[in-house]
Amino acid sequence: MAETKREIERKYEATGDTELPDLTRVPGVARVTDEGVTELDAVYHDTPDLRLFADGLTLRRRTGGADAGWHLKFPVAPGVRDELAAPLSDTLPRPLAALLRSRVRTGRVAPLVRVRSSRDVRRLHAADGTLLAELSVDTVHAVLLAGAGDGATADWTEIEVELADGADPAVLDAVHKRLRKAGVRPADAPSKLARALTGAGLAPPPPARPYEDGTAGAAVLAYVREQVEAIVTLDPAVRRDLPDSVHKLRVACRRLRSAFKTHRAVLDRTATDPIGDELKWLAGQLGAARDQEVLDARLGARLDALPRTLRLGPVRARLRARGAARGAGARRAVLAALDSDRHLALLDRLDALLADPPARGAADRPAPKVLARAVRKDHDRLAARIAHALSLDPGPERDLALHAARKAAKRARYAADAAVPTLGKPAKRLAKRVKAVQSLLGEHQDSVVARAALRELAVRAHGAGESAFTWGLLHGREEAAAAEGVRALPAAWARASAPSLTAALGH
Repeated sequence: MAETKREIERKYEATGDTELPDLTRVPGVARVTDEGVTELDAVYHDTPDLRLFADGLTLRRRTGGADAGWHLKFPVAPGVRDELAAPLSDTLPRPLAALLRSRVRTGRVAPLVRVRSSRDVRRLHAADGTLLAELSVDTVHAVLLAGAGDGATADWTEIEVELADGADPAVLDAVHKRLRKAGVRPADAPSKLARALTGAGLAPPPPARPYEDGTAGAAVLAYVREQVEAIVTLDPAVRRDLPDSVHKLRVACRRLRSAFKTHRAVLDRTATDPIGDELKWLAGQLGAARDQEVLDARLGARLDALPRTLRLGPVRARLRARGAARGAGARRAVLAALDSDRHLALLDRLDALLADPPARGAADRPAPKVLARAVRKDHDRLAARIAHALSLDPGPERDLALHAARKAAKRARYAADAAVPTLGKPAKRLAKRVKAVQSLLGEHQDSVVARAALRELAVRAHGAGESAFTWGLLHGREEAAAAEGVRALPAAWARASAPSLTAALGH
């Protein structure tokens, strides 16, 4: 994987006549060193329809300076980006190309803008010599390359202030105040690429909006688009193994698939069902990795809660070995799925659906009435599954019924979540109550999975001549926790099924 750095910076407008204030008067800055002028030459790349730029990404190949090479930047927050660097080469390095796969698909990136900068650098140090920030004054000349803007050029001067690694972000606030007092104002464009493109009048086309505001079609497609964008965005996050990224991508797949089922009156199921099957496949590929994460955390916490006198044998080593073996395989399966043609085909089908929605009659009707009806229908479905599960005696059949109720709870919650922009607080309140039910059912299912794993660990320990006592003890505690959750379920469901909740949805 490419080297990653968190870049925290601010940009300011300047001219050739702009004078910097005395930066040693910035609180915390004791010394400013002049590092001289560096000549930088960067070529920014993108797809012909500016897919990277539309999502706030920048890809460049830069020569000159201490960090010559390929740089790919992902937005994190305003003024904060993750920069991934790879060595200089003639073609885009494969690790960076993989991170762009969900956006570029089977296409290619090409040179878009060439930016030459004469960078005059100053470094701000604390009294003990610690580097706090780097300030540069860049004199910029940009040329739009063939196919982008027919050789149009732009020239400007800008100031960048970048926080040093490990420095307090308050340093940027202090420098900002000093610059503003000197009459230097923040830049309008977040990057050199953005300034060059917007100055030339180039921008990606806005998403199509085939339905009027207030219609069910507009409301449902807004939610669908949100989930599609999440899937595209989280693909590189999973590849980078960012915290919770697998879980978030799996949830986006589930939310989208659930929306297709909930809103069959709005989107034709003959078109959405096949896409839903592909979303189910992708979520399944992600499932092994996510389920292993949850299981490892759960069993690790259970072991931590036991007194040492009850942890007999090499229990931690056995648990780590099991998790490492299964986790590595699950990780490989996830990456193989993301690299597959099947995944790219799914992304293309989602784009096509948004561009030309397979609408049904309800799409043109007022959103409040259509969405309220859909939420109630999913809530009624959940009610039937809860009633069935609670009517069964403890055992595998009830475990399966509770798992089915959990799936119905997710769908009902997602339906309510999607309706919040249209139905407001009543939908939000219902979603919160159903989430509490879903959490109880989720805990129960996690316990079912944990008990199966604990039995396997006990059998393997016994076969190796180790004590199986600890695994049996944890198995018993999981049984007790599951029983307690089932006892709490009727009360939680009573709160989530109060008639006033669904009545408040109106219509």
